[in-house]
Amino acid sequence: MAGGQGKRLGSDSPKVLAALCGTPALGYVVEAALALAPVRTIVVACYRKEQVADYLRRFPAVEWVDQVTPKGTGHAVLAAAPALAGFDGDVLVLFGDSPLVRAETLRSLRAAHVAAGHACTMAPARLDDPTGYGRVVRAEDGSFDRVVEEKDADHAVKGLREVHCGLAIFRAKELFGALRSVKTDNAQGEYYLTDAYRLLREAGQQVALQPLADAEEALGFNTPADLLECRRRMRRRILARHQAAGVEIEDPESVFIDHEVTIGPRTRILPFTVIRAGVAIGAGCEVGPFSHLRAGAVLEDAAEVGNFVEVKASRLGPHVKAKHLTYLGDATIGAGTNIGAGTITANYDGKAKHRTAIGAKAFIGSGTVLIAPVEVGDGATTGAGAVVRRGGQLPPGSTWVGVPAREVGTRGGGGDAPSRSDPSTKPSQGGGK
Repeated sequence: MAGGQGKRLGSDSPKVLAALCGTPALGYVVEAALALAPVRTIVVACYRKEQVADYLRRFPAVEWVDQVTPKGTGHAVLAAAPALAGFDGDVLVLFGDSPLVRAETLRSLRAAHVAAGHACTMAPARLDDPTGYGRVVRAEDGSFDRVVEEKDADHAVKGLREVHCGLAIFRAKELFGALRSVKTDNAQGEYYLTDAYRLLREAGQQVALQPLADAEEALGFNTPADLLECRRRMRRRILARHQAAGVEIEDPESVFIDHEVTIGPRTRILPFTVIRAGVAIGAGCEVGPFSHLRAGAVLEDAAEVGNFVEVKASRLGPHVKAKHLTYLGDATIGAGTNIGAGTITANYDGKAKHRTAIGAKAFIGSGTVLIAPVEVGDGATTGAGAVVRRGGQLPPGSTWVGVPAREVGTRGGGGDAPSRSDPSTKPSQGGGK
């Protein structure tokens, strides 16, 4: 279910598209569901549904249906009934704003449901602070009795800490049959999904409870503080996953790594480093401190970026070093090249972005500005403070110095060769973006 507006978040975007570590909350839920290889995956959208549909295009196997009018969680699930007409299997229901749910938990819940053959298997959670959640009320024998939403709960029920978190598997026929009988006689005047459990029980069906082993997976968000807590927990999970894969993270408290980042073993991530979604880092690399890797950055094995280096949409070949105060945007850098302190690939001319290509074993002197598009050949050198104008092509092994840069000889040639200016006649303005 992904129809919520999320008014308390203070955003005009759909609640489920709020970002956690570079990925919308809905993305984590969809990925967890797809890990079960379901026959159909349907997202129910309502508020700003076009934005939700646009995001879902990255999941070709996922469909979406329009709730049209938001009338509660039960109404949202029932909106999927026409798309599932004639389906007689099991339906897994998930809240789109519960990004911490794990695929392993869903597999376990499904296995228990299939083994028992009940009409419904629900996964409640026990929270230290259950505020905002519907409370699960058990019968004297410990079996399920009903779920009471907080706004409808009396003081005694509000004291319960076992909560409904929207995670359950139903037999399709029983689910949609119960939902068609749900009424709106409650404090919010809505069709509650939670009433379906009670109706199933009253019809003599078994509603089994399989509590979550990790209550963290139940957490959703309604306020900025809730969202921040979910982000904090997701960040901790991501770091732990990379550490388990052999990545050394020197100070996890100061490192931020988004979802959808790959890092090879033996790589060291130093303090105060930010790695955004869409970055790939090879094995044996070193990143940081104070580095920022943006989408499209690729570091091949043993590449190194250091203090106050930003890399965006660029590929650094094996053993490339860019250690200080550098911006590399829309660039390709060959193996073994050294990028001096203060280097800038000025990729943006105010209207369009352009690429810089630097060959293998080149030496880019400190303070060099490469105004893209630029090509630097294998083994070429720029002197400190050189400004290579747009369209510049530095032949392999050549040495270029000055403003604008001019060729003074071949690398290691002592500078005796006749000098020639950069052949480009275009303006030399350029900036990084």
